[in-house]
Amino acid sequence: MVRMILHSESSGRHFNVDLAQLKSRLLEMSERAESLVESAVASLFERDRDKAESVIAADEEIDRLETDVEQLAISLLALQHPVARDLRLVIGALRVANDVERIGDHAVNIAQCTVRVVSRGVVVPPSPALVDMARHTRRMLSDALDAFIRNDSELGRSVGVADSAVDAFHDVIFRGMRTHMMQDARAVDASLELLLVSRNLERVADLATNIGENAVFLVEGIPPRHRQIAAE
Repeated sequence: MVRMILHSESSGRHFNVDLAQLKSRLLEMSERAESLVESAVASLFERDRDKAESVIAADEEIDRLETDVEQLAISLLALQHPVARDLRLVIGALRVANDVERIGDHAVNIAQCTVRVVSRGVVVPPSPALVDMARHTRRMLSDALDAFIRNDSELGRSVGVADSAVDAFHDVIFRGMRTHMMQDARAVDASLELLLVSRNLERVADLATNIGENAVFLVEGIPPRHRQIAAE
């Protein structure tokens, strides 16, 4: 009996260590992806090719961290058989890691826009709406990740509410760039690049909404209704 109790206590400690490591890897991955989105947008506004290329190079790190999260989660599911909230955390971590990896891909897409803009000497017209959209999207992403890591379902719900503002910014940018292109054929290249940046930011916001829904799932057990977001 004593041996069984000691084994149970040891297994419990091992499970808690593995669960803490899973959350740590997910947090590291999330912080890195959040930083990449910020750097990618900054590289465009600052026309900083070096910063853009550093974002592109960092994508491999995001992929590696996703693999770490997946391996830890699968090990926990196979060996520890978590239940209730612990099970939701492991499942949610798998989902969030996938969304975060895709966010990293969108940051790379934005950085690649910067590289093209700088390489071609394209003059990017000022776009206050894009600046506001980028700021709003980064806030959504930060709140979504905080909601999941801190088990805050109300914050997770608020992310989904904020998504409509990003959609509205995208519509404003689309109309503005369309007007630019109609008025001046020389503005086509720059306008298309800005539209691509806007599209990627919109998809980052959609993925942030997914993460917010997973925070609600973690705390309340309400299944998330993930959006189908095509990969770029």
